[in-house]
Amino acid sequence: MAQWRSHTGVLVPGARRPGPTTPLRAPAVVQTIPRVKLIIQIPCLNEREQLGRTFADLPRHVPGVDEIEVLVIDDGSTDGTAEVARELGVHHIIRFPRNRGLSAAYAAGIDACLRLGADLIVNTDADNQYRGADIPRLLEPILAGRANVVVGDRQTDTIEHFSFLKRILQRWGSRVVRRASGTEVADSTSGFRALDRRAATTLFIHNRFTYTLETIIQAGQAGLVLENVSIETNPQTRVSRLFRSIPEYLRRNGGVILRAYNMYWPVQTFGFLAAVLLLLGLVLSGRFVYLYIQDPSYSGHIQSLLVGVGAIVLAFLVGLMALLGDLMAANRRLLEELVTRVRRLDATAAQQSDDVEGVLSTSATPWTPPATSASDDPPAPEPDA
Repeated sequence: MAQWRSHTGVLVPGARRPGPTTPLRAPAVVQTIPRVKLIIQIPCLNEREQLGRTFADLPRHVPGVDEIEVLVIDDGSTDGTAEVARELGVHHIIRFPRNRGLSAAYAAGIDACLRLGADLIVNTDADNQYRGADIPRLLEPILAGRANVVVGDRQTDTIEHFSFLKRILQRWGSRVVRRASGTEVADSTSGFRALDRRAATTLFIHNRFTYTLETIIQAGQAGLVLENVSIETNPQTRVSRLFRSIPEYLRRNGGVILRAYNMYWPVQTFGFLAAVLLLLGLVLSGRFVYLYIQDPSYSGHIQSLLVGVGAIVLAFLVGLMALLGDLMAANRRLLEELVTRVRRLDATAAQQSDDVEGVLSTSATPWTPPATSASDDPPAPEPDA
């Protein structure tokens, strides 16, 4: 029986050599278009009264997105927020038995979104501060392939309930974060932001206060592309629960920025301090040496010599701290890359096994359009039966 070599280079036994009427044809290639899944996560703390309005305002369809789900992170609420979310038909719920803070809630939500197979993640507040109609605009740069992270610019200079001092601090804080991150973020404290899957697996949170500033600095250092989108905000429904006063906000956010500088630029941070101490020590010691040369019998200015020598010794110690910090920063970058890879593998394994620990799924069906109602508050949408 004849054998012939096919176009793939494999010997096929028992096959007939093609004649003039049987031309070789390449196998058909079936292209499957991947579905794009968006998960909108909402961290909550005692948001029973506002969650329904926020949920009803979310978009049901976004151009370029095939599937939309909602994840609520109940950060130890005591007013039954999780029960309200379940009644509204929220697709997924995470509930902490006690309050762990905004950073922990945000991080848990991102981790759950990855394990649930999200390609795009949008974070919004439960107090309905941000408009759901702006979500498609927030996602457009990512869908177009221009950005990995998109931050909604609230244009804080135009927000009525922001005091003059708060506007100045917001502007100054965003300028500092731009310098620290190397990005052009316009509103660094905005919680209305979108991430693609790469950004979600890359960014980590180390502080317990807020995720807003640290994730932007990390995004800049990780080489992620960040873009701003101007958005509008709804009227204020309640005062912020994240901080009690402006001084507390400055103290806690200032610590976050300072820690980020120390983590990513230890040589620049400690090196500057070492240079200042070394210069001070050289000036004071040089002053004593100069006066001693002028009059060797004069025994004054011993204090300058002592302080100068002490400053020089401290400069060398701080310089050693800078070198150690640089070595630790290099090690941390390797660990972050390792954790990123583990995160991706964990998310893939969770999707294959359909097991997402800590997430209660209440619905996985598409939403139906909200019904019209004569009441002032928009009704909460119900999932398809």
